[in-house]
Amino acid sequence: MSNQKTTIVAKILAKAEKREEVKAELIKLVGFSRSDEGCINYDLHQDKEDENLFFVYENWENHDSLQKHTASKHFVNFIEVTKDSMLITVNELDKIA
Repeated sequence: MSNQKTTIVAKILAKAEKREEVKAELIKLVGFSRSDEGCINYDLHQDKEDENLFFVYENWENHDSLQKHTASKHFVNFIEVTKDSMLITVNELDKIA
C-alpha cells in the first residue's frame, strides 16, 4: 500500500438537457464519498461561465483508499446512472511543490 496522498481532479461535462440530473447525482455522490474510509476531502464545483461543466477535487490518504472508493457501490451506481448524460475526464496528480 502506498502511503502517499492521492489527489484527483475530475472534469464532468453534462449534456445541457441532463445538467440538473447530473448535478443532483454528483451532489449525492459527494455525501457518500466524504464518508468513505481514507477520504480527506471531496469537493464539487460548477463552472461560473459554463453551467454544464463540473469539477470534483478530491484528496485521499493513499491510492488504496481511492481504489476502494472507485469500487464502492455508490460510485459504481453514479457511473451507471449518468453514463449517457455526461463526459468525464479524471486526472490523478502528484504534488511536486
